Amino acid sequence: MKAVGFNRPLPVSDENSLLDIELPTPEPKPHDLLVEVHAVSVNPADVKVRAAHTPAEGQYRILGWDAAGVVKAVGSAVRGFAAGDEVYYAGAINRQGSYAQLQAVDSRIAAQKPRTLDFAQAAALPLTALTAWETLFDRLDVNKPVAGGSRALLLVGGAGGVGSITVQLLKTLTDIQTIATASRPESEAWLRSLGADFVINHHRSLPEQVAALGIGAPSWAFSTSHTEHYLPQLAELLAPQGRIALIDDPAALDANPLKGKSISLHWEFMFTRPMRETADIARQGEILAKVAQLVDEGRLQTTATHIIDGINAANLRRAHQMVERGDMVGKVVLAGW
Repeated sequence: MKAVGFNRPLPVSDENSLLDIELPTPEPKPHDLLVEVHAVSVNPADVKVRAAHTPAEGQYRILGWDAAGVVKAVGSAVRGFAAGDEVYYAGAINRQGSYAQLQAVDSRIAAQKPRTLDFAQAAALPLTALTAWETLFDRLDVNKPVAGGSRALLLVGGAGGVGSITVQLLKTLTDIQTIATASRPESEAWLRSLGADFVINHHRSLPEQVAALGIGAPSWAFSTSHTEHYLPQLAELLAPQGRIALIDDPAALDANPLKGKSISLHWEFMFTRPMRETADIARQGEILAKVAQLVDEGRLQTTATHIIDGINAANLRRAHQMVERGDMVGKVVLAGW
């Protein structure tokens, strides 16, 4: 089968950073689906692993943690799926990824794709939807009020893939006001179109801008990038006993500013459930099924903003460059072999 992989970490500008290769068809495990991949999207996780990982001698690492495709075969322990089903999923970071014509993925972390979306539109959603959902409802527990705090959440870095879904989930499933940060007109326009109640500039003082809104101290904050820079400001502006979540990878993080207000800190890593095969691993499939339902009801929209025709090394290098720039609005997707 065709695949795109790498065998050493190189800058994406190097044509050898991602290579067109041929690999044998993967053998599905008992819980696995064997999926014919029709579309993939590129996330910051793809870029980080490509830049830092060195595969074993003579081996290729296949990236890709977002896919939509058609089930070709099912493992002996699989329930609820059959050959011919159209599915979507984010996969597991400790297994070979979706930059391949065929991929084996645990059925418990997959779901039937939204009926109203094509494969490219659906492939933009899984990783970011899971990250946003787990952050809001499993980590921050936004359905549990913070005494004295306003029903508001500050979202740092709102226009990217995770932020774009977070805004929609808050608008669709809660009565929480969203304060999202952006610094460019196109990012602000995108966030407002998704339902953000307020948009402020992350290059200016966050506490001053939030205070000027006149809605009180927010109960929650969700930081998608540069958390080490923003944490002192988040501690200042949040209500006492508020909750902060983050998804980035600071080299170091000083949590001392949180103590005076008993603010709790929650780290979200979407791959925890599939990597560790946790007792509740099937929750990811359940979340994706709920997301698909919300999409088909017209309550959520795809975040695909750039669709590239053809899954191959050259196009994936181009997509990685787009993500590396750090100014993406929405998601970049590749479709078709």
